[in-house]
Amino acid sequence: MIMSCDRPNVLFLMSDQHAARAMSCAGHPDVQTPNLDRLAGRAQRFENAFCQAPVCVAARGSLISGLYPHAHGARLLCDALSDTVRTVAHHFAEGGYQTAAIGRMHFVDESRRHGFQYRVKEDDFRASLSQEDLAILKEAFKDGGGVKGVPVDIAEELWQDDYMVDETIRFLREARDMDRPFLLWSSFLQPHTPLSPMRKYFNLYDPATLVLPERREDALNDGFEGHRIRAKERGWYDQPENDLRRSLAGYYGNVSQMDACVGRVLDALRETGLERETIVVYTSDHGEMAGAHRMWTKHNMYDESVRVPLLVALPGDAAGAAVRSAMVEHVDIYPTLAEFCGLPAPPEIHGRSFATVLRGESVSARESVFAQYDFCHHVFTKDNRYVGKPPIRMIRTGRWKLNHIDWAKNELYDVQADPGEHNNLIDNPNLAGIVADLTRQLRQRQATS
Repeated sequence: MIMSCDRPNVLFLMSDQHAARAMSCAGHPDVQTPNLDRLAGRAQRFENAFCQAPVCVAARGSLISGLYPHAHGARLLCDALSDTVRTVAHHFAEGGYQTAAIGRMHFVDESRRHGFQYRVKEDDFRASLSQEDLAILKEAFKDGGGVKGVPVDIAEELWQDDYMVDETIRFLREARDMDRPFLLWSSFLQPHTPLSPMRKYFNLYDPATLVLPERREDALNDGFEGHRIRAKERGWYDQPENDLRRSLAGYYGNVSQMDACVGRVLDALRETGLERETIVVYTSDHGEMAGAHRMWTKHNMYDESVRVPLLVALPGDAAGAAVRSAMVEHVDIYPTLAEFCGLPAPPEIHGRSFATVLRGESVSARESVFAQYDFCHHVFTKDNRYVGKPPIRMIRTGRWKLNHIDWAKNELYDVQADPGEHNNLIDNPNLAGIVADLTRQLRQRQATS
């Protein structure tokens, strides 16, 4: 494909907690995502894209730094990414780009801008609201961050994501007159909990007709015990079917509401005439269990949690649309964008460019993907029994997945024969050689710094 410009802009659209399957373009039987589908119509959609950590802060740190969590250091929800960590924003700014971040970035310490020259924060949205507005929001979301599917009736201007879309559109309109290209990160809160979308999006889904995830009676019995304990403590394991259906309607409504925000940004990109000069990337920080394995949210290594949606549209028309099976990691996005924008990839990062895959010149850039999960305070178990212990580490090939814990029962799944990851094969003596090889690969990844 011929690029329409030598120094393309980059528009990075990001959501929070979007399961890779939860798009109609990915074949989901229920979810409606017309705007992501529209983007997919001129983009390359990666079916095997994975985050580096199934938790917000660590995953986002890897995305912007190109480093694994053990190297960038922001491993827990409470960890602020160090000022000493260089990011894609630093790199592109030094390469002559205007860099901007609008919306939820999960920096923890928002005084640290991590190379983004222009910043619109969640605090800016809250500062735009009156006391009356804040009271309305408090009442509407009084149930907090649970998984109870409940529609809400508040005006669009009181939604954080709509505010961030307005700010993104403002930036794009001003960008037409810039004398340099831009790297713009536009990041949304949804479809993260609470599962409380606007009523019109909740009503897109009839809870009674939704296809339910597989929830076996013996779910979580033959692997790491902590997942079952967590699911039981939070009431997910025995969630009644009617409640599950409403939760799914709430989650899918969140996805559709976020999709509408994506649509507004894509419309503005076209209206400003920037579409043919801009690389568009869509992804999420991690996935969402959405009832699978009798679990919600993330904090585990099931594919529902660590596999992410990834769409990459190069400047130009729909001729580049394709579905790719190549295995890619979040850390790979940074060097890929750098290559397309004429910038050298930093040698110290863990990411590998998959530009050759996007150009159709190779099938894959990786044979396996890596992720780690460090146990976070208060969000895994109530008594924090695992906090401070060594993390869960995952290595996944096209066929095998090993979830390794130094101090607990490990898990091995044949993801080709058992894509639902229901049958833990770690005790099968005939697979000892495979476990040994995967463990070696995992230690090689962990050893990188």
